[in-house]
Amino acid sequence: MITTLTLNPSLDRTVSVERLERGEVQRIQHVSSEAGGKGVNVTKALTANGVESLAVLPIGGFEGGEVELRLRTAGVRVEGVPIAGAVRSNISVIEPDGTTTKLNEPGPTLSAAEVEILLEAATRGASGDWVVASGSIPPGVPSDVYASLAEKVSSLGGRLAVDTSGPALEACRGARIALIKPNLHELRQVASSNVATLGDA
Repeated sequence: MITTLTLNPSLDRTVSVERLERGEVQRIQHVSSEAGGKGVNVTKALTANGVESLAVLPIGGFEGGEVELRLRTAGVRVEGVPIAGAVRSNISVIEPDGTTTKLNEPGPTLSAAEVEILLEAATRGASGDWVVASGSIPPGVPSDVYASLAEKVSSLGGRLAVDTSGPALEACRGARIALIKPNLHELRQVASSNVATLGDA
């Protein structure tokens, strides 16, 4: 089984407008919403392809309830950890020519206790299996959270894959991580020398 950890999931809303104009009242032509977050998306894809997977994520507020409901309705296995705050909402505004404007909330502030419960849930079945930690980290979470997770997973005989960016990615250097998936921009952020191509890394 592949367990995914999404520390900063979201309820993703997509709205379509004829043309986005600043300072004007806009008429929405179409609106949809779905559970989002990089780790959540990994579990959704694995489940759709018949691979056993469990999504571990914080659940709080109306948005968190909607995220959990939509995942379970889609047949996705979920282990939701209750938190005091509310899961974030992200909004994508799409125009007819494909131009997309994204408005992403930072996410809820997680307490140290909430983070620890999430890490414990993610590593519970890690023996000999993969754990995928993916996405941004919300306020209140230390940047070395994925490096700490790597030690827990490795000690249980599991393997950790990480997809993140910024300080969280930089903190992964030297950690016991089996697979890391930075893009070129993310590599440039943490490299001490100029990286022109992925091959240079």
